[in-house]
Amino acid sequence: MHSNFSPLDWMIFSSYFLVLILTTVILSRVKVTTSRDYFTGGNAMPMFAVAISVLATSQSAATFLGGPESSYKGDLTFLGFYVSAFLAVIFVAKVLVPKFYAVNAITVYEYLEHRYGESSKRYAGMMFLLGRLFASGARLYIGALAISMILFSDIAVGHMAISISILMLGALGYTYFGGVKSVIFSDILQAITYIGAGIAVLVYLYYSLNADFLTIVTTLSENNKLNLVNFSFSGSFNIWTLFVGFFLLNIAAYGLDQDMTQRVLTCKNKKEGEKSLIYSIIFTIPVVLIFLAIGLLLYLFYHHPEISGLKDACVDQNVGGQSVTIFMLYILNEMPEGLRGLVTVGAVAAALSSSNSVLSAMSSVAVEDIYRPLVSKEKSEAHFLKMGRIMVIVFAVLLSGMALLSYYWQQYTQLDLLSFALGVMAFAYAPLLGVYAAAIFTTRGSEQTVLYALIGGFLTVLISQPYVIGKLFDYKVDYSVMMLAGTLVAFLMMMTDKK
Repeated sequence: MHSNFSPLDWMIFSSYFLVLILTTVILSRVKVTTSRDYFTGGNAMPMFAVAISVLATSQSAATFLGGPESSYKGDLTFLGFYVSAFLAVIFVAKVLVPKFYAVNAITVYEYLEHRYGESSKRYAGMMFLLGRLFASGARLYIGALAISMILFSDIAVGHMAISISILMLGALGYTYFGGVKSVIFSDILQAITYIGAGIAVLVYLYYSLNADFLTIVTTLSENNKLNLVNFSFSGSFNIWTLFVGFFLLNIAAYGLDQDMTQRVLTCKNKKEGEKSLIYSIIFTIPVVLIFLAIGLLLYLFYHHPEISGLKDACVDQNVGGQSVTIFMLYILNEMPEGLRGLVTVGAVAAALSSSNSVLSAMSSVAVEDIYRPLVSKEKSEAHFLKMGRIMVIVFAVLLSGMALLSYYWQQYTQLDLLSFALGVMAFAYAPLLGVYAAAIFTTRGSEQTVLYALIGGFLTVLISQPYVIGKLFDYKVDYSVMMLAGTLVAFLMMMTDKK
């Protein structure tokens, strides 16, 4: 075990898991009798609870560790991602959510059944499951990285497997018994935990610097760390990328990804659903600011000894042969006992909040969109509820396997954590966007073209990856272009059918 993990850290770590076990037991008593109850909470969830749950799901260990890294190495332009998300959420709330409620949907892909036929719903569901397996496996891997580094000081395969198991068992406990209702209430607990950990680190870092607020702001400004907008064509979060690729990604994330949208469909009506989405993004922006501020203070801590009082600071982000984020380096080397335990718990909570929801979302799509239409209509609700729980276990195993695969994938691609997590999400998002654009805004398309468009969009994103086109032509496709190309190919393929 990690030598710097003190008895106090272990006490905090253990207490958190004790709370997890107790809340799992309490939430497991939630009465669930039908698959609709299991997957939509009987359309009776409070709007603010849903908003916090969406916030918790949109944040993950990638934000917990990658947010500080972004501002430490760059500036505040990553915040623009959430400005783009705010505009996307307005679109989703006003255009997509009313259509989902109009067909009384349990999953967002039921709209395609209403528009084109039963098979199109199944094709979209399969695309979601494939894309979500990739993306959530990557998220789970990033969360396990943090746990393994803190607990074991390395990311050996065996230690990574233990860390993945810790996270997945925690997520499984919530989701298996109570379904989405348990997920929403557990998300509130996870959000409070990791936001609390972030605030604690920010306060500790601030008071460990030998400077007042004005000096800190002035120094950061002089070092160009407070830039909010990047008008150039370079950098991951320049304004052109934000309002093309990331705008499309956010529409898909908040409106076409069952993982996120499932929560919105648990509200009493479409108005409550719309509000929950908008409030979630309003709550998200200050949370992201906390982690970006941590990165800025870490920059001062390591690079301005006149402010930090730290002589000969070690800023080698290679630990045990593994490149780690600056926040992780700080946790391992500088953080006092007690706070290290709290931050570890925060990393677990960030990873759990995105893991438990995805199990429910993937199970709902597998059962409602793929399994139910294929079996006898005479099957009881108890049967579909049982299948829902079985699929939760199946996807827990599959996601754990994908997380281990991501361990090798990210090391091969050499992408930073945020870029890796976002890039993986494009595989499903781009083709789904193209199909839904055709379904909502045109009269074209059919069940058959839905299938072709989904495959075409997926292959476009695959070909655009740095380990494909980059290796073949020594050319890197920008993430924004990748999203736009995948969406456009899928949309144009839908347009070939004049039906």
